Amino acid sequence: MELDSRKQKILKAIIEEYTATGEPVGSKRITSLLDITVSPATVRNDMAQLFDMGMLEQPHTSAGRVPSHLGYRYYLDHILEPPELTPMEQARIQAMFNVANPDPDRLLEDAAQALANFTRCAALFSTSTPQTVRVSKIELIPANERTVIIMVIASNGVIKNKVCRMPFEVNAAMCQFFTNFANERLARRSLNDIASHFASSVSFGGEDYAAAFNSLLSAIYELCREINDGQFYSKGHTNLLYYEELKDAAGDLLLFLDKEQELRNLISEQGGDVQVIVGKENSRMELSESSVVITRYRIGRERCGTIGVIGPVRMDYARLIPRMQCFANLLSELLSESMSNQL
Repeated sequence: MELDSRKQKILKAIIEEYTATGEPVGSKRITSLLDITVSPATVRNDMAQLFDMGMLEQPHTSAGRVPSHLGYRYYLDHILEPPELTPMEQARIQAMFNVANPDPDRLLEDAAQALANFTRCAALFSTSTPQTVRVSKIELIPANERTVIIMVIASNGVIKNKVCRMPFEVNAAMCQFFTNFANERLARRSLNDIASHFASSVSFGGEDYAAAFNSLLSAIYELCREINDGQFYSKGHTNLLYYEELKDAAGDLLLFLDKEQELRNLISEQGGDVQVIVGKENSRMELSESSVVITRYRIGRERCGTIGVIGPVRMDYARLIPRMQCFANLLSELLSESMSNQL
């Protein structure tokens, strides 16, 4: 379906005005916004044709029109040309990451909250772990007489740890023995191998502390599985309550946003570096009045991170998309540097 130049300008003006006001748009208002000389009657006629084509809708008995989900799709695919960010706009986004030696886990969680605040929408962050990632190092650190900390460091720089209570007193020599044992058998193996089956096949045999040490191996398995599964953060759910058009579906929408696996599936779908799913294009009924904007980021050379924003269909895509791309690029740089420093 193709639109001539004038109809494209009219559809663009309607979308931009509706995005700004949330109110149906009439032909007189559109006539005043166009950068071409055209009569209100001509605009009315073109708007009627856009309505017949399914690009516009008429809410209730209002004289004005609003863009349909099909109209937004056409706008995104054929009309939208996101502007480049100014140096000041880039600096504002960069200021959100003004941290020294950021911990990757904390950085991602803070970034999700920052993006939710910045967009006034719900923000989702998900990472996937490449199959090439391996265990770099395992450490067992005594915390007190009967408590130890297990630390697993992966080759992509991710660090996970767990506190374990022991049934006997531990000392530095015992911790060093287990550390050596675990590294000899598990270091340099892929996370996928360990998370799938390898740790359960490692055993201490008949040593006095076999039962306790085997429980530590199980803890290592759990940490490797957590790293292999990747990270997920979801912030800003209540931001969606401020949008009038989402209030009727707010209950179902908020319940959906509490389902981690559903959200992971939503933003992990294959697509390009930027993907927009508009309203009824979403497979989930809870998102039928919402749009999802997804962008990807890399850590090193691997594309292993996804950022998603969920908001009303009338989001300002021209403003949002370049900011999300800038946000993703900065996050990629910081995570790549941080993880490289930890190796």
